[in-house]
Amino acid sequence: MEEKSLLALVEKLNQEHSLRREEWEDLIRYRTPEVSERVFSRARRWARCYYGNKIYVRGLIEISSFCRNNCLYCGIRRGNPNAQRYRLTKEQIWDCAQRGYELGFRTFVLQGGEDPGFSDEQVAQTVAGLRARYPDCAITLSLGERKKEVYALWYEAGANRYLLRHETADPRHYARLHPPELDPVYRQNCLWNLKEIGYQVGTGFMVGSPYQTPENLAEDFLFIEKLQPHMVGIGPFVPHHDTPFAHKPAGTAELTVFLLALLRLQQPNVLLPATTALGTIDPKGREKGVLAGANVIMPNLSPMDVRKKYMLYDNKISTGDESAQNLANLKQRMADIGYEIVVDRGDWIGPQGLASTGRARI
Repeated sequence: MEEKSLLALVEKLNQEHSLRREEWEDLIRYRTPEVSERVFSRARRWARCYYGNKIYVRGLIEISSFCRNNCLYCGIRRGNPNAQRYRLTKEQIWDCAQRGYELGFRTFVLQGGEDPGFSDEQVAQTVAGLRARYPDCAITLSLGERKKEVYALWYEAGANRYLLRHETADPRHYARLHPPELDPVYRQNCLWNLKEIGYQVGTGFMVGSPYQTPENLAEDFLFIEKLQPHMVGIGPFVPHHDTPFAHKPAGTAELTVFLLALLRLQQPNVLLPATTALGTIDPKGREKGVLAGANVIMPNLSPMDVRKKYMLYDNKISTGDESAQNLANLKQRMADIGYEIVVDRGDWIGPQGLASTGRARI
């Protein structure tokens, strides 16, 4: 496909924030360095239009490495006998948040496997304790698929946001990554339930997961356009040595940052993380993500003695700039590329918020 036609698709996406299925496929399949640079430039402008040069940090607390699921790509899958299991108490979680609050974090993300040993009520009590202690903070949960009434319980306890990657919107591709008992339609319905309850909702997908095609990625973009989430988290597939996909090739930073930028053009006001996985496969992954339109980073607040136990994939960074204790280093790295890490909840800005910022439309 001619580069001129691809650049025309970029401008269409920049103006209309939507493409047809075949246009997504073409833009992804036939991208060139020049096309990528055009996408990055437009994405940076949209990110600054809504959020300026601000980068929001979320304090990640990995609360449990137990999981009832057996996803083929995940290091804490039920079927991995070598996974190191742990479960934080609510007091440990509150202590992590206290340290984070002192460092300046105003959003906490409680992430874990779908742990049957953590009851719905225990999670609600943990959230309620955080809400009482830190009324000025946002509380995000990322605890997998649950019934709607459970999501409602946690929302009433004080949770504001929920992250649940749909992983892949193509049901045939989904079936190649997950055991038969997991249903992609049910997972997507969880996202609709979360929105209906009132959460700010995040979804996302793996980049370069086994068997993934441009057609699969086009489905992901079409689903995201339909869902209109507040956050989208994508990161490269990184294999784990104790999974059936141990020898599958990893996703690339190049494709990941390109897709990040496309997401920014599709949803100009979305909250878009430069993920840990991106920083794992590329030492400059976070910087590349920000320069492609990302505006969120999630340093680790988990206790040091469990960080290496929450190993979803091999070589996951957990004690360098990824850790909250090295926040100063992260601030300098962002300053070096012209961005500022801010002490802020970093709430989603709706389309109506653009006018209030005083910034002109692109």
